[in-house]
Amino acid sequence: MKKKTTIDRRSFLTVAATGTGGVLFGLVFKADAQQPGAAKGAPPAGGRGGPAGFGGPALKPADFITVNSDNSVTIIAKNPEVGQGVRSLLPMLIAEELDVDWKDVKVVQADQDQAKYGGQIAGGSTATPTNWVPMRQLGAQARLMFVNAAAQTWNVPAAELTTGSGKVMHKASNRTVTYGELASKVAAMTPPDPASIKYKDPKDYKIIGTTVVSPDLPKIVTGKPVFGIDQTVPGMLYAVYEKCGVFGGKVKTHNLDMIKTLPGIKAAFVVDRPDVTAAVLPGDPGLESGIAIVAESWYQANSARKKLQVTWDEGPRATADHSSTAYAAKAQQIGTGEPMSTTRKDGDPEGAIKSAAKKVEANYSYPFISHAPLEPQNCTAHYKDGKVEIWSNSQIPASGRGLAATACGVDQSAITFHMVRGGGGFGRRLTNDYVAEAAYISKEVNAPVKLLWTREDDMKHDYYRPGGFQFLSAGLDASGKVVAWRNHFVTYGAKNDGQGKGPAIQSVSAGGIGATEFPQPFIENFALYTSAQPLAIRTGSLRAPTSNAMAFVTQSFIDELAHAAGKDPVQFRRDLLSQTKPAPPPAPGGFGGGNAFNASRMRGVLDLVAEKSGWGKKTLPKGTAMGVGFHFSHSGYFAEVAEVTVSGNKKVKVNKVWVAADIGSTIINPGQAMNMAQGAIIDGMGAMMEQEITVDRGRVVQSNFNDHPLLRISAAPSDIEVHYVKSENPPTGMGEPSMPPILPAIANAIFSATGDRVRALPFKKAGYSWA
Repeated sequence: MKKKTTIDRRSFLTVAATGTGGVLFGLVFKADAQQPGAAKGAPPAGGRGGPAGFGGPALKPADFITVNSDNSVTIIAKNPEVGQGVRSLLPMLIAEELDVDWKDVKVVQADQDQAKYGGQIAGGSTATPTNWVPMRQLGAQARLMFVNAAAQTWNVPAAELTTGSGKVMHKASNRTVTYGELASKVAAMTPPDPASIKYKDPKDYKIIGTTVVSPDLPKIVTGKPVFGIDQTVPGMLYAVYEKCGVFGGKVKTHNLDMIKTLPGIKAAFVVDRPDVTAAVLPGDPGLESGIAIVAESWYQANSARKKLQVTWDEGPRATADHSSTAYAAKAQQIGTGEPMSTTRKDGDPEGAIKSAAKKVEANYSYPFISHAPLEPQNCTAHYKDGKVEIWSNSQIPASGRGLAATACGVDQSAITFHMVRGGGGFGRRLTNDYVAEAAYISKEVNAPVKLLWTREDDMKHDYYRPGGFQFLSAGLDASGKVVAWRNHFVTYGAKNDGQGKGPAIQSVSAGGIGATEFPQPFIENFALYTSAQPLAIRTGSLRAPTSNAMAFVTQSFIDELAHAAGKDPVQFRRDLLSQTKPAPPPAPGGFGGGNAFNASRMRGVLDLVAEKSGWGKKTLPKGTAMGVGFHFSHSGYFAEVAEVTVSGNKKVKVNKVWVAADIGSTIINPGQAMNMAQGAIIDGMGAMMEQEITVDRGRVVQSNFNDHPLLRISAAPSDIEVHYVKSENPPTGMGEPSMPPILPAIANAIFSATGDRVRALPFKKAGYSWA
């Protein structure tokens, strides 16, 4: 019988970001696409968007580069900086092709202005792939302009001229002129056609491939103002904002008359917003109902807040159905029943599992977790004469501009948005509720206002990483080959109304799985079914959205299959990557289908991490073992090995981690890349062991780092090695794809050391803790 493939072609738009392309923040991209507008002869950008990033306007060198009379150069950093190093990375690309020395470069942060700078976003590890060509193009265009200006000045052919260190040289006449001396002439010139640009040969790079520290580093280490929380403006007041613990709750009674009499209080008022009645909460609803308190100091505002006496109309979400225990019970009921939708079905997975030589079943789950950035949400806003000036650390400032304009009832053209460094983000600042709040409060009091959330505000009003449940079964033939894979995925959301519009299941933000997610491209009989249940809390993208949980489930279950087959876990993965199947039909929505996943690139990092870790070549003491995991997301291929020791009382020590990555041909800033990879390991370890957000009658229970802890230094590995496979592919991002494999790598090591297979995050629920 001919094998059949079924794809729900509507279900793709539920995914926030997947390993095989995806939909990121509502923008469809295709992995490994040629970048529109790239200069002739330039390498493709390796992913998403046009020359300005996400299909923006053509960029102009003069908007990014200023050459001063002393031959120093000012370069604009266009994207938001939240610790990922983009404020160095993008100017490095410009400076390299401009052919100036980094010591002569001053980096200045851009304001939000997509008409001038194109897409400005910090998320999805998109900065590198979307800007690799356009930023170098700007530098190369400017360099050619300086060459042409010198050629005109000296009346010599431009082909006879060379550049270096911000100078143009004519070897034949031994003449040299600085860019600064040519700047006025260049300012009157039209930028050359990108097709006429000649890019540097990578062997001649002087900046790209070297470690460049953040331009903010001196301020950070000396405690000078640099973050959003440090922002001050003349005449500024301070605000806090009290919201109901249940989303959508509204004020019923209050004691604001008393609050207004307290020292330093300038204003206190109720904000009443329309009900949100959608079955699935919007990804970024903006301004919500609450109570604003404005004072001469933040201490005064927050002290007054502690004296608030408020009763809330908590609305329909404050029920026992919206509790973590009820969610888990409902998921178990749904997961063992008939699926609500078929996201993808290839062949006959149920039949193949039934007739397989060996059948393996396992149920996995993972909780909601908070982004928990060290800097709580904050924003400074000044409404005056129908215009609003904003200082924010938003990761999507264009969205913040829009929500602020809506909150204040003005056109977006009336908003000036200054991008300030953020103290971490991890996806939380992709949403802009705090921006809308600050702008609205400033308008109400007609004064500049800094809104600062408490840690408790941040923890209880997050857009949480969605929890989920996966009910897996697989079949192995007599040789140990995977012949079938079935996953009934239970997420949060709502079933479509059946009218044929939208996905079959509308999942919550960042709560879906793509139809071509690994291992679909390699298993002939494959099924992904999706069901959903209602949810009362907001969700959103957290570092490596979807992948941060998917890798734990998939790579742990693959490890189970390896042990069931009696095979070495690394070799089993090699064998799986070598399996072939009929080519799948093209996937909708720009995903690139199964072809987006490159098996040879994944084998490359798997082989490298096995080599560097000495996999299978070490005799480890009792209670110590290695585990492996790999994952493809955000165009990055990562394999990781963890060496772990587990004591008799379930105390876990991660001794060492090896990371192998294929993120293309060029590591632009090696020191920052290592920092991102090592930070991702630490981040993933925290999520694996202890982090969990629970819900009780629509309210989040956890409130601070005491009950949602970050990893402590004492639990960190003593060494994290980072290695690269340099492939002939355009460079892609590092921050997100480096995180997912560490969770299954440690989990698989714990199993090898103890025989205990933990299938639910966090591991503390199974009695484990850090040594």
